[in-house]
Amino acid sequence: MDTTTTIYTKDKADEEPQSVHLEKGEIIDETTHDAVFGEITEEGPNYRNVGFLGTVVLMMKTQIGLGVLSIPTAFDALGMIPGVIVLIAIAVITTWSDYIVGVFKLRHREVYGIDDAGALMFGTPGRVVLSVAFCLYWIFVAGSGMLGISIGLNAVSMHGACTAVFVAVAAILGFTLSSIRTLGKITWLAWIGLPCILVAILIVTIAVGVQDRPPTAPQLDTPWVSDFKLIGHPTFAQAITAVSSLVFAFSGTPGFFSIVSEMRDPRKFTSALLICQGVVTAVYLTIGCVVYYYCGSYVASPALGSAGGTIKKIAYGLSLPGLIVTTTIVSHIPAKFVFVHLLRGSKHLISNSVTHWSVWLACTLSVTVIAYIIASAIPVFDGLVSLIGALLGTMMCFQPMGCMWLYDNWHKRKDGTTSKRWWLMVFFSVFVVVSGTFLTIAGTYGSVVGIMDTYKKEGGSAAFTCADNSGSV
Repeated sequence: MDTTTTIYTKDKADEEPQSVHLEKGEIIDETTHDAVFGEITEEGPNYRNVGFLGTVVLMMKTQIGLGVLSIPTAFDALGMIPGVIVLIAIAVITTWSDYIVGVFKLRHREVYGIDDAGALMFGTPGRVVLSVAFCLYWIFVAGSGMLGISIGLNAVSMHGACTAVFVAVAAILGFTLSSIRTLGKITWLAWIGLPCILVAILIVTIAVGVQDRPPTAPQLDTPWVSDFKLIGHPTFAQAITAVSSLVFAFSGTPGFFSIVSEMRDPRKFTSALLICQGVVTAVYLTIGCVVYYYCGSYVASPALGSAGGTIKKIAYGLSLPGLIVTTTIVSHIPAKFVFVHLLRGSKHLISNSVTHWSVWLACTLSVTVIAYIIASAIPVFDGLVSLIGALLGTMMCFQPMGCMWLYDNWHKRKDGTTSKRWWLMVFFSVFVVVSGTFLTIAGTYGSVVGIMDTYKKEGGSAAFTCADNSGSV
């Protein structure tokens, strides 16, 4: 099937636009015109200004943030060996899903978000369902980001203020920085945030290996022997909650639609993706295995508190910029999603008009306020992370991507161009859809049970609490 695409070039801006006949799936280099944002001019924000390295760092910062801090706890529930196997399996599936995002974008340049893909595949119902799920997912992630910042501020200040105040501070920072209009400019923040959180993770990983015993373990005169388990024996709810936490650690997939849409050259997406996922998986395996090996069941959650009071302060002090940048990105993505859909096709989308700024700031403020309420109402880090991963993370990372591959390739069945590889991909795509659906249902159940159990415990966290949420060590 052929398509006609209009190309605008800088040296011929005043001439009539050229129409070029392209084979379906062929790539063109659009310089000043984008299928989503329209004509890019110097009079407004440049939404196509993310380079290759910027793409890598944005992807990594979207992935490495909050989820990594719950991996050792997930290993404690599953056991070391099942934990590693599940983590690698999720890494493989989400890497494939991420790859499909890039391929789908190149084949359908008018797609900006996962809802556009849903509209192509399932019409209006697909757009509505995925739009709501996408916005809820990222707003919940933004809420967990604010919760993470409040834990860090509590740790560094030794609970110097009410936790509710720290959550409010996190919300103000998130709103201010997420209001930067383009991912190209936010990339500079990611270059600061990513090294900070990686260094903090490295310090904790080293510290747990040289400490005498975890600070939360019984302080006895006998030598410390870690009680880590090679094979865990969790209940169904505990196991599926742990798996959901691991899904959340890789659940930056829906945000990759926004990133590839703002790349200068989307053809480099796959290369950037492979670098990102390789580094992310290595980091996750390292901190998960090392911290859990040395701390066993006494691992802290979030994991940065596993090496004692002094190291905890240092680690959180270093990681705070990274947590702030994470909250910035995950607040920016849903705000930009709503903003683009409100103003798409309008001159205000790419201008500096009053309407442009009013709608943009209204979007970022709305996302921030809702995320703040979520962070304050569910101040249980592990519970919130697993709930997000189960209820929305799998829906954003598994089922749509399996359907996207089938949408673009199912026609080969009638064309007579099927092969063994084609059938293998059909089965894999169906497996991704089915497994994602199971994790969504079962994981949500397990997460809700876990949150309810936490609230039933004496001294459990309460909504809008002033209590210290960083742990006692």
